[in-house]
Amino acid sequence: MDLTTFEWLLTSGGAALIAVAEEAVADADGDPVAAAEAVRRRVPEATAEHRAAALTQVTLRMRAVPKFGPDALRLWFTPDALEQATRLPVAAHRAGRLAAAIPGGSVIDLGCSIGGDLLAFARAGLLAAGIESDPVRAAMARANLAALDLPGAVQVADATQVDPTGFDAAFADPARRGARGRVFDVEGWTPPWSWVLDLLRGRALVKVAPGLPHDLIPASVEAEWVSHAGEVKEAVLWSGSLATASRRATVIPASGGLASLTEEDDPYAGGERPVRPVGAFLYEPDGAVIRAGLVTAVAAGVDGALLDPHIAYVTSEAAFHTPFARSYRVIEQLPYREKQLRAALQERGIGRLTIKKRGVDVVPEALRKRLALRGDDEATLVLTRVAGEGTALLVHPF
Repeated sequence: MDLTTFEWLLTSGGAALIAVAEEAVADADGDPVAAAEAVRRRVPEATAEHRAAALTQVTLRMRAVPKFGPDALRLWFTPDALEQATRLPVAAHRAGRLAAAIPGGSVIDLGCSIGGDLLAFARAGLLAAGIESDPVRAAMARANLAALDLPGAVQVADATQVDPTGFDAAFADPARRGARGRVFDVEGWTPPWSWVLDLLRGRALVKVAPGLPHDLIPASVEAEWVSHAGEVKEAVLWSGSLATASRRATVIPASGGLASLTEEDDPYAGGERPVRPVGAFLYEPDGAVIRAGLVTAVAAGVDGALLDPHIAYVTSEAAFHTPFARSYRVIEQLPYREKQLRAALQERGIGRLTIKKRGVDVVPEALRKRLALRGDDEATLVLTRVAGEGTALLVHPF
């Protein structure tokens, strides 16, 4: 969609066409051809380009609801921008933390795209401004602020040429995808890693890939890994003037709220990692905890230890509910070899099996197919290493 088409969608005629497209999509029950034909019949005077743009927006808004909530139905998107956008609870956490560090302050979003993070900053009470090189995305960011009646400004410019020092903080989310897919070389990001490092010398926060190697993170910077509903969504680097720890794992449950761990919660940080045999309970740390290297903090929190010094499973004799890990009661240890394992599962009448694995060369889907279980019961099987040996544990979540 070009800028002229988008600007037309913002007119009263565009709003009317969007409304027709919404009804057509709802009536078509997922059939895009039927929806397009219905719009053509009802608004024959609209150009094919305008009809296609309206239908695309309606479809993208529906697809955006899991990320943006009900507000998505009033916002504007491009397919790529929606895919790259931060989920609302994650963006709100980040914005809230920045607002607490610079209450009532200003932030410039260097590469704001359609304004998803800009909206979160404005809602948190910050004076937010965005820089975006793509004129269509910049226009969408302005329209999205207006749609939610939020203050803010957006300018079309190259973020790398903008001086952020007039703001209390700067935010950036470098693009990590190119024409050929995901870019793993940090200097291939847009803007590149060298620019990120320069930005972090001031008061800044930068969203990066969760798999960023720890050895690339400057010593004075806090690295925070954030998960939402059990999935690691991002890592954020907080510059020295905003940092409150070295490593942090923040877990945001689907039900709301959040919890954080830092190296200060880890009595084993920098020391020997505690290991013990399989106990009565098993804990599977959240992905953000693992990425942050804080698995032993979870072990300390459940009065436990690791099953293996190199694998992120924690065992304990005590039962805990913790936001930082999934909790399981260990039912029994089963044979690790496939033939004996199949016999043991069949003997127990297990037909539906969830397979979890760490530290072993197993493809759960392929193993499940080979086991060919037929029983009526359901179970969870953990395949891992204990003292260097392959181990199969039958567990039950609680």
